[in-house]
Amino acid sequence: MWNGSISFGLVTIPVALYPATRRDELSFKLLRKSDQSPVNYKRVAQADGKEVPWDEIVKGYEYEKGKFVILKDEDFKRVDLEAAAQTIDIMDFVDVEEINPMYFQKPYYLEPQKGGDKPYALLREALSDSGKIGIAKVVIRTREHLAGVKAQGKSIILEIMHFGDELVDADSLKFPKAELAREREVAMAKKLIDGMTAKWDPTKYQDDYKTQLMAMIEEKVKNPSKEHPLPKTHKKPSNVIDLMSVLEESLSHTKSGKGKASQTKAKAPKVRHRKAA
Repeated sequence: MWNGSISFGLVTIPVALYPATRRDELSFKLLRKSDQSPVNYKRVAQADGKEVPWDEIVKGYEYEKGKFVILKDEDFKRVDLEAAAQTIDIMDFVDVEEINPMYFQKPYYLEPQKGGDKPYALLREALSDSGKIGIAKVVIRTREHLAGVKAQGKSIILEIMHFGDELVDADSLKFPKAELAREREVAMAKKLIDGMTAKWDPTKYQDDYKTQLMAMIEEKVKNPSKEHPLPKTHKKPSNVIDLMSVLEESLSHTKSGKGKASQTKAKAPKVRHRKAA
């Protein structure tokens, strides 16, 4: 999805960027109930409710309530990011442990291109041995991002990061004081955590909502006229009054094996995914 180079000091490494994650979302269309005709969206002006053609639409920034400054195409071109558009420019190297995980947003693989194998391997091994991460800026699809460049196994990954002003300050919210948790309760909670601790296996965790929804869709396709009963809903938890008794009960379930997540993988129904419209 992007071709360019990693740059640090005088070293330049030609690379290509590939998504490291995928999200297979179910796509739905809005239809008219009577004949299942797809419903289209219209661009309508708030002032009079009239539809607005594309050639009459401009971009505006609301600098005060109800007041806008109009930006033309040439205005956007004045903010020239073209020079940096093909370079992942590493500005600093920092210890990975110093960075709050909340800053990391979305990972991509960086694959070396022709002539880039040796410097790629050099950067990967240096990052891995030092425990450092490169902090860079990169332009993807006309937008500048903060990014981390780090070694992972045989690859170097680029992880899009939030800028500092994008994270909400935790001090703006109310959190309970540590004194609210009594020492005995904390000890029991730690025992419960120990009892539920397992080796990380991402294949154990499934998107149950999507799996069940897709199974229901397949059933509706096979039997469109049949009434499909609603699934059983989980009971809403009541307010916890006696925290110790709840912890003790949880511990007993964990010791008997009931509290641990099932080791068996959920079997998803075989479905045919259609391309999103």
